[in-house]
Amino acid sequence: MDLRTLGNSGTVVSSLALGTMTFGAEADEATSHTLIDTYLEAGGTFLDTADVYSSGTSETIIGSWLAAHPGRRDDIVIATKGRFPMGQGSNDLGLSRTHLRKALDSSLARLGVDHIDLYQMHAWDARTPIEETLRFLDDAVTAGKISYYGFSNYLGWQLTKAAATARLHGWAPPVTLQPQYNLLVRGIEHEVVPAALDQGIGLLPWSPLAGGWLSGKYRRDQSPTGATRLGENPTRGMEAWEKRNADPRTWKVIDTVTRIAAEESASPSQVALAWLLAQPAVTSVILGARTTEQLEDNLGAGDLRLEPHHLAALTLASAPVVEDYPYGEPGRQQRHRKLEGGR
Repeated sequence: MDLRTLGNSGTVVSSLALGTMTFGAEADEATSHTLIDTYLEAGGTFLDTADVYSSGTSETIIGSWLAAHPGRRDDIVIATKGRFPMGQGSNDLGLSRTHLRKALDSSLARLGVDHIDLYQMHAWDARTPIEETLRFLDDAVTAGKISYYGFSNYLGWQLTKAAATARLHGWAPPVTLQPQYNLLVRGIEHEVVPAALDQGIGLLPWSPLAGGWLSGKYRRDQSPTGATRLGENPTRGMEAWEKRNADPRTWKVIDTVTRIAAEESASPSQVALAWLLAQPAVTSVILGARTTEQLEDNLGAGDLRLEPHHLAALTLASAPVVEDYPYGEPGRQQRHRKLEGGR
């Protein structure tokens, strides 16, 4: 797979990251360790986790793998996150200095490392001044507890405000943003992607297969059953399935992915991932897998180079539906300026 710099930093990571939300939940410790082994053997270098994944178990499992493989720490870029509740107290969540100090130290302990390469704010916190959060992160960089920091699930204005505030005070800048992004979820292209490009911030898309929809596992008008995230949660899964199934755009995208997969002699998952890897600002795509078979298939996307006409077909089929203003054609025309002037 390709190597890319981690956003606007000088650190290099693989273009496919291993997401570990399944660790301790859908994959036990032994399976999780095998997933790490499989990923690293394929040339991967980037592990992504969070303190809330299985209430800290995901970080602990990574820590136990590191302990069993002394000398491998420097081969891996480790990213984790803090923000969401890790207890019942009023200061057991958020982006305050009080919570982040405890959250960061706890993540370091569970991972068994002396520093975290990329520490990410898991979501915006409207109750904490952005200056407080950014000053804490700058202090953490200075103290050597983290190398870089980034955000997850931020809106465009939040990303821009954070980057501008850090620059104003001379603090360490953010290097990444982790948003949901895939062929079925492209709304971030209106504001978030332009903001990231403007600030030189790299994107780390999560849910790149839209919860399995882009893997080809679901069929039109056939309710999901069995070993799928929707099938294993009948009530919530059925509601999500019915919403997607009723949207003609869903099947237009899936049909296009399936057709191109056949033409490229690839799996639907590999095609969907390859499209995402080709998008502007994307640094590394986060893979989530429960089994080595799933992971091995997804890793094949790292060697797939879609033909230009296939990329164009996928982009057209998945074009998000928007109103004319401000993101439709009339709104775009208002923001455009012809070099020759006039109307």
